[in-house]
Amino acid sequence: MNPFASIADQAKALRGRQVSSAELTQMYLERLKTVGQQYRAVALLLEDYAMRRAHEADATMGSAKSPLHGIPYGVKDLLSLANFPTEWGSPGHKGQVFDYDSTVVARLNAAGGVLTAKLASIELAGGGNYDIAGASSTGAALCAWDKTLWAGGSSSGPGAATALGPVAFSIGTETSGSITCPCAFNGLTGFRPTYGRVSRHGAMALCWTLDKIGPMCHSAEDCAIVLDTIAGSDPLDGSTFGEKLNLRRRSARPKIGLLKEDFKGNKAEACEKAYNETLSVLKKQGYETVDVAWPDLPYGMAMDLIVNAEGASAHENFIRGENFQKLADVNQVAGFAAALEVRAVDYLWAMRLRTDALKANAIWDKCDCIFTPIFYHRAPKADKPLGPQFENFGGDSITPSNLLGWPAMAFPIGFEDGAPLGGQIIAPARREDTCYKVVRDFQRDSDLHLRRPPGL
Repeated sequence: MNPFASIADQAKALRGRQVSSAELTQMYLERLKTVGQQYRAVALLLEDYAMRRAHEADATMGSAKSPLHGIPYGVKDLLSLANFPTEWGSPGHKGQVFDYDSTVVARLNAAGGVLTAKLASIELAGGGNYDIAGASSTGAALCAWDKTLWAGGSSSGPGAATALGPVAFSIGTETSGSITCPCAFNGLTGFRPTYGRVSRHGAMALCWTLDKIGPMCHSAEDCAIVLDTIAGSDPLDGSTFGEKLNLRRRSARPKIGLLKEDFKGNKAEACEKAYNETLSVLKKQGYETVDVAWPDLPYGMAMDLIVNAEGASAHENFIRGENFQKLADVNQVAGFAAALEVRAVDYLWAMRLRTDALKANAIWDKCDCIFTPIFYHRAPKADKPLGPQFENFGGDSITPSNLLGWPAMAFPIGFEDGAPLGGQIIAPARREDTCYKVVRDFQRDSDLHLRRPPGL
């Protein structure tokens, strides 16, 4: 079986008994043990657990109701799996074990999915402001397309592993770019759902009012299957809502808003070409575009204050404990320590600005979604400090949409020097269907999501 086959094709092969879940799982486990570990994408291999799950899936294949029944997958090591280590990418949390499954893992397992691995993460999801790609107990996860480049973060392992083919799909988390970034750097399609769409029970908290969980896959169709499975209200997470996810609802073709993109100032010729070619495909399909702009507000300052204050609160005992100095990045040690000193008045200012930021909803009077590059450039070097490399990198649209809890779908739009560039469709809250529709249509007339890293 092709490890890059779509979820639908794998499900069809499983139902037709052309392949067994045990055979699929063994194939993916071998890829995890070889290419997955070579690119530092694996936090914990679950070989025995996965094979038990695969044999159970084979035994019940005749009564399978979910397209994920028997499909191997991986999750970012922020999500708990009962009685197995969940170390949050942190050297200071080595051996940490919970006695319950996260809701997302429980829902995927109930659908018959086969969890094969916990995947690498930037330590504590990047809280404290990391500055090196190796800010993780597993070291720097490497870009699937070029081992000298970084896989992105903080969902580094899901990004690299999915692109390399050691898992059929993966689950990442995002507070401010942690799904969209590794999707862009590795040529993946990923869904950051509306805040509250997916339960975070059993997932490490970085920022209670901003954290989201979503799928990282090869296509919009695969993302839709996974998100359908994990979405929904959960009494164990009071932030969730019960409105049914209807990705395939019939609606008029969305009007696409375009922000003013500073390609020239960011020396982003390759990205400008990819952006224009993507728009050309969408316009040929009948999509209309209109120029839009964000309200002029200090989104980034507010985001930083909220993440620092809530992250310091969530991890206060660790920050004040003896294992704190074990973190791999000294920048995070300093950042978390400083975050303990965020003043309540500053945090409340940032939260009030979020209310002001709701003015940005006026943008939806002009359009139904926004198309913008995720970053203006390909992945940065894995062996150099990230800060200087991210100058002129763009990505400003990540912050307002995350602050407001809006959904976005990342997808590949082109290449720069042989490594992927990503774009995203951002939509209003609870309109994941709009993101899905635009990216699905684009991928019907594009092969970018079907291209694979060299040598695979």
